[in-house]
Amino acid sequence: MRKSKKSISKNCSKLIQYKDYFKDIMNSNYLVLVRHGQSEWNEKNLFTGWRDPGLTAKGVHEAQAAGEALKKKKIIFDLMFTSDLIRAQLTGEIILKEMDQAKTETIKDKSLNERAYGDLTGMDKDEARAKFGNDQVHIWRRSYDISPPGGESLKDTHDRVIPFFKENIEPEITSKNVLIAAHGNSLRALVKHLENISEQEIVQLEIATGVPIIYKFSDGSYTKQ
Repeated sequence: MRKSKKSISKNCSKLIQYKDYFKDIMNSNYLVLVRHGQSEWNEKNLFTGWRDPGLTAKGVHEAQAAGEALKKKKIIFDLMFTSDLIRAQLTGEIILKEMDQAKTETIKDKSLNERAYGDLTGMDKDEARAKFGNDQVHIWRRSYDISPPGGESLKDTHDRVIPFFKENIEPEITSKNVLIAAHGNSLRALVKHLENISEQEIVQLEIATGVPIIYKFSDGSYTKQ
């Protein structure tokens, strides 16, 4: 039975759509960023920086929830990058365990560490406001290039995270799905780079603990999902 030209045209259109779909799938990889779950010092309202507290029970639950959410996305990770700090490492391990991907290769590097808070490290945030003034503490926490005494600014953090990302992580994303388990400020620096966010806007960005940020990498560019 002969098909009409309209029917043939419709079928050809579907084939082209399927071809484009599978081409997109084959040429795409995923980069997923996750800030560590709540740490013991987060719970105590302390400036943490490069100190190394573990996760609270809430932090473990946040990591488990992140793993469950990513499992539903059916992403198979080839690599995980994380910092030199246990709260990020544990978060990544819990996520991969929840996804039945515990054997995923993991690379740890201090370039992905949280911003160093210098003299503020270990200090209660409310006590810091009482000692230095609310405005000064706000400037240290939320300006782009002003650092607390002995510590790093967000710009300093950006200037160590991005070279590491370009040299060690980005080449892998061209052929692999990558998970990064890190920290609020190291991930804020990375989001600034990926989304081309201004210095003025990035300091307002809050990155929640244990909530995956998913990017699709295709044809040399990142698209937030």
